[in-house]
Amino acid sequence: MIVRYERNGKVKHGWMVEEDQKVRVIEGDIYKLQGTKPIMTGLELPLSEVNLLAPCTPSKVVCIGLNYYDHAEEMGIEAPAEPLMFMKPSTTVVGPGQPIVYPKLTQQLHYEGELAVVIKKQAYQVKASEAEDFILGYTCAIDVTARDLQHQDGQWTRSKSFDTFCPLGPAIAPKLDDQDLRIVTRVNGEVRQDGSTKQMIFPVPQLIEAITAVMTLLPGDVILTGTPVGVGELQPGDEISVSIEGIGTLTTHVVTHS
Repeated sequence: MIVRYERNGKVKHGWMVEEDQKVRVIEGDIYKLQGTKPIMTGLELPLSEVNLLAPCTPSKVVCIGLNYYDHAEEMGIEAPAEPLMFMKPSTTVVGPGQPIVYPKLTQQLHYEGELAVVIKKQAYQVKASEAEDFILGYTCAIDVTARDLQHQDGQWTRSKSFDTFCPLGPAIAPKLDDQDLRIVTRVNGEVRQDGSTKQMIFPVPQLIEAITAVMTLLPGDVILTGTPVGVGELQPGDEISVSIEGIGTLTTHVVTHS
C-alpha cells in the first residue's frame, strides 16, 4: 500500500509492507507512474523510523452526504435522488495520529467514518464505466462535523471546514474492490459504526461521474463517499479509529483548542 511519510525532515512516498513493518522507498511522482504498481527503490526503512503523514495532499476534498441508506434513515432524511455534494478545503486534512482540534465555536463535535477515494489523474466529464481508470486507490477517512453549526447554518460549509476536520490514512490501497467493504468506527475502543459499502446509495463510479460533470478532479484529490449508520459525538481526550478491510486502521484523538 502507498504511504506518505516524513523522515529526517524530508517527505516522500513509499510502499508499506505491513507484515514486515517496513516501508520501501519510492522516488519520483506517484501520480506519473504507469498503472497502479509503484516503482520502488531497493531501500527499505523500518516503519518505526518514519512518521506517517496523510497519504496524499489534495487540492480539494469532495464529500458526499447521506450516501448510505441506513444513515439517511438515522438522520430522518429521505434518501437523495442524486449525490449530495459538499466540499472540505485542503486545510482540513491531517494524517494518522495528528489530532482533531475541538473548535471553540461548537458544542457538538461528531465523527463520521468513511471510505475515501484518491484520484490518480486529471478527471473531467468521466463516465461511470471509465471511472476505475482515474482511481489511484482507497484510504480511510473521518469526516468531522460541528453538528450544531450544521443545523444552525442550514448548510454545511462552516460545520465541515475547520482545520483538522479531515483525517486521512494510514495508506492508499490500490485495486481494491469497493462494493462490499466493512467499515468499523471505534471511540475509545467501543464500536460505534459497523457497516458496509454495499449500503451505498450511489456507488463510487457513479459518484465520479456526477462530480466530474461539475468540476475537474486533480491528481491527489479525494472523494469522501459517505458514512454508515452510527454517527455520534466526540469529546476532548477521545481516541477514534476507523478500520476498513483491505486498507487498515486510521487512528487519531481529540484535543481542545489552545
